[in-house]
Amino acid sequence: MIIGGARPAHLGYCTNIHPGETWPEVRLNLESSVLRVKALVSPKAPFGVGLRLSGAAARDLADERNLDELRGFLSDHGLYVFTINGFPYGPFHGTPVKEQVYRPDWLEDERLRYSDALALLLAKLLPPGLTGSVSTVPGCFRPRGAPSGAREGVARRLLSHAAHLVRLERETGRTITLALEPEPHCLFETTPEAVAFFEESLFAREPLAAFAHECALGTAAAEEALRRHLGLCFDACHAAVEFEDPDDATARLASAGIAIHKIQVSAGLRVSPVSRENREALRAFAEDVYLHQVVARAEDGLRRYLDLAPALADPASEGDAEWRIHFHVPLFREQLGRFTNTQGFLRTLLAKQAREALTPHLEVETYTWHVLPAEFRGASVEEDVARELRWAMAALAP
Repeated sequence: MIIGGARPAHLGYCTNIHPGETWPEVRLNLESSVLRVKALVSPKAPFGVGLRLSGAAARDLADERNLDELRGFLSDHGLYVFTINGFPYGPFHGTPVKEQVYRPDWLEDERLRYSDALALLLAKLLPPGLTGSVSTVPGCFRPRGAPSGAREGVARRLLSHAAHLVRLERETGRTITLALEPEPHCLFETTPEAVAFFEESLFAREPLAAFAHECALGTAAAEEALRRHLGLCFDACHAAVEFEDPDDATARLASAGIAIHKIQVSAGLRVSPVSRENREALRAFAEDVYLHQVVARAEDGLRRYLDLAPALADPASEGDAEWRIHFHVPLFREQLGRFTNTQGFLRTLLAKQAREALTPHLEVETYTWHVLPAEFRGASVEEDVARELRWAMAALAP
């Protein structure tokens, strides 16, 4: 859907909400869930899809017959793809994912091959005149980025992918961007860490010179191309969990010349105070599929936990002033029993989007419907997603 404001932007929802790893499963999700959501929120106007393609689905769609089938389906039903979620490579539902969601990461060539393939697919799917975005992991899981040389390995593959995007633009006329998504416990988890990584590992003199050489560009043209093709996916849940301020975070990115290629419209779980009763009620959210990183605010500053279970097991955490938890919860449900969501952060961010057009792409991404405690779900995932989209449209109204 096209949303007005300072400049028009595209709003959709991410199909990683629906289980499905192969092209036939993706096709089934499009036929059933996506068309139902479209009927609820955009029955007569074109509806933008944030497509999630696993490694297996990307290989399936490398077959032009399958890709033609997808293009035909989109055209026949008033759908268009403007962004792809290229973060989870493997299975994302029904099995423990946890930190394996980052693998393969940007320390592995398979992540590079996968991202190159997604960019090519998006270039073939993208409507004329649009720029496409692919979101991806923020380098790697933090412990894997600790050894000497790890950051250089991540940067080298990212620069190789950016060169692929330059070639793709030359060959097809389509501009595809890669949007790295800061997340707790990753190589860069906050906006300041992301800015430092871009400035030190991508935009610095030596990596820029290597990129310019690979693309046969002058230094100034190479820097412009690199900044055009590589940027951030700003996940509102992740930034709120890190106790960031939306105005400050987006201003830092603008000052550093780092593009926000996509905003993921999401909300995390907020607990205040961290009393014994609240900790006990939180056990309903400590499920086994996804990581639910916790950032605790205490008298001595911020304390971080890899997951909700170890946070609950730490007796020192009782009495913390506030926890923010990486558990994507419904945007429209500010109150969840004893807890709240980070809707305040999101409202401020979307109001700024309406004024300043921070990004051309917005994607609702509450992928946890199947593990959310039952009392916070609606009648169906599709109706809940439609309700989230309506909430986002209202928050984006100028």
